[in-house]
Order: sequence, then structure tokens, then C-alpha cells
Amino acid sequence: MVMEPRQGDPNEVEGVLNPAAVRARDGQLYLFPRLVAHGNYSRIGIARVLFDGAGDPIGVERMGIALEPQADYELSQNGGGCEDPRVTYVEPLQQYVMTYTASSRLGPRIAIAISDDLFHWRRSGLATFQPYHGITFDGVDDKDASIFPVLVPDPMGRPCIGLVHRPLFPGTRPEEKAQQPRSHVQDSFRECIWISYCRLTADDREHPLGRFVEHHRLVCPEAVWERLKVGGGVPPTLCRHGWLQLYHGVGDLAPPSPTGRNLCYSAGALVLSKEHPNRIEYRSPEPVLVPEGPLENEGTVDSVVFPTGIDRRDDLGKPDRFDVYYGMADDRIGVARLDVPAKLPLAGLAATKPYAA
Repeated sequence: MVMEPRQGDPNEVEGVLNPAAVRARDGQLYLFPRLVAHGNYSRIGIARVLFDGAGDPIGVERMGIALEPQADYELSQNGGGCEDPRVTYVEPLQQYVMTYTASSRLGPRIAIAISDDLFHWRRSGLATFQPYHGITFDGVDDKDASIFPVLVPDPMGRPCIGLVHRPLFPGTRPEEKAQQPRSHVQDSFRECIWISYCRLTADDREHPLGRFVEHHRLVCPEAVWERLKVGGGVPPTLCRHGWLQLYHGVGDLAPPSPTGRNLCYSAGALVLSKEHPNRIEYRSPEPVLVPEGPLENEGTVDSVVFPTGIDRRDDLGKPDRFDVYYGMADDRIGVARLDVPAKLPLAGLAATKPYAA
């Protein structure tokens, strides 16, 4: 554990969780945790990660607030919130891009903010989407989005900004799916993680991510541990095999937790093609991170590990080592070490079946 609620701080009385993680230009690593005040009122904080002599993260230094609810789309009848950010340095923009969940009167939506230095953020508004084959994304709850750091080809091969997200269409939340019989036929369009694409033009620097006009289905639930839902995790990060992305999956918890909760959030691993990231090279058949011990099994929400930040340890000369920052039981923040092997396991390669566009 690297961060927990600070005693006596009203901004953190209901938890600190689900942080973005990103390196600044000076090499320092910063977290952007969700800070939860009374009534689930959420702000996005800033914290600098502290390391020991071996380079392992051991704690944080709090450095203030990055965003708190101000825009209309961040406010609701009960308060509102800025939640669960992911931050990526987007090379073609030469700027940091934050995707976060805006808790509005209409429900959770993907919001975007831009920064030059990680300490001053400009809101760019909500992400909007062109319909796809009769599927309307606008007006649908959506969250856990992240951006590729470079331009990636859309389904037509044109270089675009790529956004990974998972719309929460009616009937596809894990609590709703858990009430359905196991024989229920999966909706392979509305239960998926998607990549959506925004075309970048020369005059888009101030508001570069307005509308996402092309879409591709990436991942649907397959394994038992993710049968109730799959969704976004850490932003796509290059590893030796392609784009590494950890995602979250929700399965049944049997027996239920002491509080009666029957859902378990775990994390799986994807490797996407470097040249064509809508193609899956590897998908872990089993989760790579599961709730273990009281810090992850007992908290605001029991039995949850929820990865949102990743740091490739180039600073240590170890590009195959990744530190993964994640929410523990929706209450505190942990870090786990992931070492990418020289060869991808055959089981995940054999199980891979890319979805048609």
C-alpha cells in the first residue's frame, strides 16, 4: 500500500483510490488519486511518489488538487464528482491528456482535460461519439477511458487519437448481469471494451479531442472470472511485445464477502499489436491480479483490485518491469510489480480471437 486516507482530512474521509500515474518531464512520478469526501463527493488530487534506495515506491507526498467538480457536467443533485482519472502524455499534442469520469445529473460520462505541466488543467469537455451501425454511444453511461500516447490507425488505416472505453449500456452492469441466468446470451456489441477514434487536424491543439467518429470492438467477456463485465484499466503502454494494457473483469464471488457482496473485481492482461492495436496478440486466460488479504478484500467495496495507473521502469534501466497502481477495496491505493516475459505464454496466444470491426 502506498496511499490511504489521511486522518482528519475531510477530502479523504471516504477513501483514496483509483489513481492515474504519469512521469513528468523532470522524471518525477505523480499519482492523480480520486479523493472521496462525505457523500461520495470526489476530487482528483496530485501526489508525488516517494521511492526507497532500491527504486521501489514506498509512499506519496500530497501536492494539492488537480480537479474538483465545477463544470455543469461534473455536478449532480447530490453534489457530483471528478473520478478515476487516467493520464497520458500524448506525443503528437505535446501535452498531457486526462480522461476522467464526470459524475453528472445524467450519470457518469467521459470527460477530458489538458495540461502542459501536470499541475494546471484545462477542461476540454465531454467526449462525444458518432453512432456505429445503429449503436448510439452519446447519452449512455461511460467511464474508465484512456488514450494511446501516439496516433494509431483507425479501421480505415488513417492515423487518429485512439480512446479505449466501455459504455455501460442498460442491462450490462455487473449487478444487472448477476441477476440473469448463466445461459443468458451475451450481447457481443453492448458488453465490450471499444476503441474509438478521433481525427486530429492542425487547428485542434486547444480542444483536440472533440468527437470520436470511428469505432472498433476490442474485448468481450470470455472467461469465468470476467463473465459479468469487462472494462478499462491502465492506459495502453508499450512493452517488448506491443501495447500492454491491464483491464478489469468482474466475476461471481462465492461465498459472498462478510458484508454480503457477491462480486469480485480482478485484473487481466492484454497485449495489442504495436502497428494495429485493434488486433489482440495476447490475452491472459486467468487474471494477473486478484484480491488477496484484508486490504483488498475489506473496505468501502469488498473484493476489489482496480488498476488505473502504470509506470514502465525505464528510470531503473528495466523496460520489462512495470509498476501497476490500483485501488484496493475502493478505499486505498496499492502498487504491484509486473515483469513482462521474453516470450508470451502460449495459452493466451491460443485463446486470442480478434473481433471484427
